[in-house]
Amino acid sequence: MKHYSKIVGYIVVGAWFSVASAGSYDDFFHAVKMDDVATVQQLVARGFDPNTPTPDGQTGLVMALREPSPKVAGLLARLPATQVELRTPQDESPLMMAALKGQEDAVKVLLARGADVNKTGWAPLHYAASNGNVAIVKLLLEHHAYIDAESPNGTTPLMMAAMYGSTESVEVLLEEGADWKLKNQQGMTALDFAVRGERPDAVRILSATMEGRPVPPPFFAPIVPKAAPRQDAPPVQRPGPSQPATPEAVEAVPQPRREPGRW
Repeated sequence: MKHYSKIVGYIVVGAWFSVASAGSYDDFFHAVKMDDVATVQQLVARGFDPNTPTPDGQTGLVMALREPSPKVAGLLARLPATQVELRTPQDESPLMMAALKGQEDAVKVLLARGADVNKTGWAPLHYAASNGNVAIVKLLLEHHAYIDAESPNGTTPLMMAAMYGSTESVEVLLEEGADWKLKNQQGMTALDFAVRGERPDAVRILSATMEGRPVPPPFFAPIVPKAAPRQDAPPVQRPGPSQPATPEAVEAVPQPRREPGRW
């Protein structure tokens, strides 16, 4: 009888711990989403493992960076118990997510804690270039990120910047020595990426770089002042929903002039 009571006691205690753990799990990830630093601190202090993943493989740190929940991200990034190289099933590291979301402070903390700046496959610099945050691009390069890192299909950070990032990120990568001649497995160069992404500024910069000429300024069509109507001329009706365009009306509309050499 005493043995039976002991077994029942173990079952009750185990069930209580299971319920408590489930409650802590839900509370933790809810607090991460809400950027609730106090609750996250309390749960970790009570023994909750901050490296616990969600069913889809996200740790609290990755989730905080993705949301973003910057206060919780800062706490978890600095927490000694947090493993800063735990990756998602898609092989995304916390440093990659911080770079993608433009969270410069988190990037600095993760680099200081030894996060891998040159992981194989998609690298943090690819994600920083996609976001276009120049400060983070420079920060990663200062920590010896490989500027021509190749993704599994051969795509480089310059290609990502050309299609998704900022004009400034394209300029910085070129200034730092990124190789614009490289092609990915589909045979596409950074210029091809810029064209496909319909990024005229990136096309302008990369085209000039390839041709070895100075980068021209952005093109802005000149504003042509409208000519004052002649006093003896009949008024011109502009084409509209109820007024079809006629050759006379089209000719009467002043046409902008392009300066020689501008494109």
